[in-house]
Amino acid sequence: MSEDPFETLEELLSAILGPQTARDAVAALRSSGIDPERLASMGGMEELARMSPGQAMAMRAQLSQMFAASSSEPVNWTMGRDLALQRAREGGDPTVTAAQAQAIRQALTVADLWLDTATEFMPAPGGREAWSREAWLTRTMPVWKDVCAPVAQAATRALSEALAHQMRGLGEAVGEEAVGEASKQAGALEAIMRTMAGAAFGMQLGHAIGRLAQEAVASTEVGLPLTREPGTALLPANISAFAAELEEDEEEVRMFFAVREAATARLYAHVPWLRGQVMSAVEAYARGIAIDTDAVEAAVAQADPHDPEAIQAALAGGMFSPQSSPEQLEALGRLETLLALIEGWVQVVTERAIAAHLPRGMALAEMMRRRRAAGGPAEQVFAQLIGLEFRPRLAREAAELWRRIGAESSDAERDAFWQHPDVMPTASELAHPEDFLTMRRADKDMDAEMDADLASLLDGTLGYTDAAREADRADQGGRGERDGGPGPDGPGAPGEEA
Repeated sequence: MSEDPFETLEELLSAILGPQTARDAVAALRSSGIDPERLASMGGMEELARMSPGQAMAMRAQLSQMFAASSSEPVNWTMGRDLALQRAREGGDPTVTAAQAQAIRQALTVADLWLDTATEFMPAPGGREAWSREAWLTRTMPVWKDVCAPVAQAATRALSEALAHQMRGLGEAVGEEAVGEASKQAGALEAIMRTMAGAAFGMQLGHAIGRLAQEAVASTEVGLPLTREPGTALLPANISAFAAELEEDEEEVRMFFAVREAATARLYAHVPWLRGQVMSAVEAYARGIAIDTDAVEAAVAQADPHDPEAIQAALAGGMFSPQSSPEQLEALGRLETLLALIEGWVQVVTERAIAAHLPRGMALAEMMRRRRAAGGPAEQVFAQLIGLEFRPRLAREAAELWRRIGAESSDAERDAFWQHPDVMPTASELAHPEDFLTMRRADKDMDAEMDADLASLLDGTLGYTDAAREADRADQGGRGERDGGPGPDGPGAPGEEA
């Protein structure tokens, strides 16, 4: 490599970003007034200059993968998927046997029979399948894109704004004349920063989802349907590991998760607005994402610039932080409440369905609640990727609310609340489940009274009592007689001349 640090950097970027983009980026750095000796003293530049051709090619290949994000997408999804598959295969990914597939299909079929006694919702359409960890990743990755893309878009947009701010600060520091040429090349620098952010987020996504693939037991996690197609699926290898860890009977554990999976699938299949509401809440939450630029600068300053994983770790360590604006808090509350209502309903319906069939069913349900409260792998993934932390208290309150509605009225009335988002329980109502039905029925009676008053207003009878109506009719009859109208004995009284 060249002894000139700028030329060394340009050679490296040229292999990654292309000659023109590399020239633009290095030209911006030269014009910004950066001292070549200072650039040469930066961590890793001396090592770059001493690299052998083979080492340089290996590093270029590694960085090329890191920067291989499409300019039209905020995340390097290819890198994320590859890293997730690599992580999921750690320790092996057993192939699903024919016997395991048959056991899963049978469990999901029986689960639907049990659920028929616990909910008004019919079984979800689609197949009943057994997946390996790799199959889980392949089938769920499109939905992970849907969930993470809004946050990634907000993050990269904020990163671009931070870059513009840095350019303005540079202009104030070295003078407009010195930074003029660099400003012309800001687009190239912005593209590089966007690519780095997309690569960092892709790597973060891959590590997190790959870890979840090692423990996920179904196609739904924390109330989210992770596939776009209807149907149900379980992962026999992870179910076996879960049962062994808890020292529980594997068949009973399989049936427990089959009922949970089938219940969640029914809810999403027969509540058409639900998926859209969840995704819109994620998008609204993502709009408030901000970047802690001070934390990023401090982290990157300590990273090895020629080590992609070190760069990724530096960016992921402090890049994204939720903004506590009123809009952000409102979106977060709406999302948390909706996911709690889903999880609470699934808990209640599952407990009802398994009560007469699984001796250890209630113990397994309690284990699941504790796992959620402690922050299982799925909860950790969401906290890491989009900053969303689940509150177990909300799920407990939601379960208690659904349980009370079913006990005090019926399963049909309980499930009817899913007909439209406007009639769903609110966050404040979750805190007082004992008063929910009383208040809702009072509101319904008040609405009926207002509708009756409106109808009376339109037909001119508003405020009339039954006695007033009778008196009015009598008065109308009396006026008719005085005006020569028909009296009780017909037209004209007896003895009167016509």
